Amino acid sequence: MKHFLLVAAVTIFATPAFAQGAAGGDAAHGKQLYMSDACYTCHGTVGQGGAGARLAPNTMPLPAMQVWVRGGTPGWSIGRGMPAFPTTVLSDNELADVQTYLASLPPPPKPDDIALLRP
Repeated sequence: MKHFLLVAAVTIFATPAFAQGAAGGDAAHGKQLYMSDACYTCHGTVGQGGAGARLAPNTMPLPAMQVWVRGGTPGWSIGRGMPAFPTTVLSDNELADVQTYLASLPPPPKPDDIALLRP
């Protein structure tokens, strides 16, 4: 519970500029890691969510993501929560690249902009 509260607090009070991406992060490398480390299996190929939380287009700031990814959900199971990923699996620099990739993703089009959804 304390991990969730810390993530929520950091996310709420983060500055918009910082939330756009980690300084010096490599979005292309982040995308490669996101796919090769199978983040997409729970969070969708463009962070849209699925079995896991939506990560884009409003990406959490790097400090919040570090707490969440490193700590995971206490008592997680395959059907609920987030497993912890230590630095031996995903380094701090790699996590910064993943965060930068997610922050670089544009928002989806508005429904009114999609021709097939118009009457």
